[in-house]
Amino acid sequence: MTEGTDRTQRRTREEGAGPDPLLFSSAFGDLGVDPSMLVPWNGRAAEVGAGVLQPSPGTQLLQSLWSRDKYMGRLGDAAIARLERFFEFAEVAAGRDIIRQDEYGNFMIVLLSGSIAVDRRQPWGEQMRMAEARPGDILGEMSLLDSGMRFAHCTTLTECKIGVLDAEALDDMMANDPELAASLIALLARRLSLRLRIVGARVSDRQTP
Repeated sequence: MTEGTDRTQRRTREEGAGPDPLLFSSAFGDLGVDPSMLVPWNGRAAEVGAGVLQPSPGTQLLQSLWSRDKYMGRLGDAAIARLERFFEFAEVAAGRDIIRQDEYGNFMIVLLSGSIAVDRRQPWGEQMRMAEARPGDILGEMSLLDSGMRFAHCTTLTECKIGVLDAEALDDMMANDPELAASLIALLARRLSLRLRIVGARVSDRQTP
């Protein structure tokens, strides 16, 4: 049993009720996703041979990057430091698929160093390069928040250092540091909204005669 699974089950026992419909860790099951289809971070980490990065240097990188970010910088250094309790930090070699399109994954990634390609394979077979993530960028947060399928394929272009937040850790944050969790989720939602507006504008420009 993983630490995250044990943490979620312990919360359920302590609350004396069935699974909370607001829990991120149970959302995939609530939507009817077969557990065998879910790709957790520990499984992906083993698959790509990710190495462990100690929390202290990982958090320092996160603080340095997010303090300059328009949205995430609103958390402040003290709040970002508190994220160390909930994040895992890792090092991943170049050429590794850390997120795959159309899979179910319950974690998001913050790129701390290096570069990651974000590609999407279109229904007609063409692979389109959507972006190259830079340090400070967040990947996979949409699936973490809405329990949907991954929209794109993310491959490390160089050796990368990353921070990982999974659904169990986010539930733990909601239970034990709700103010931090609320701020983080709100800022993630704002970043997602901005990204969708940018994509929508690009699509509109292409359709303009």
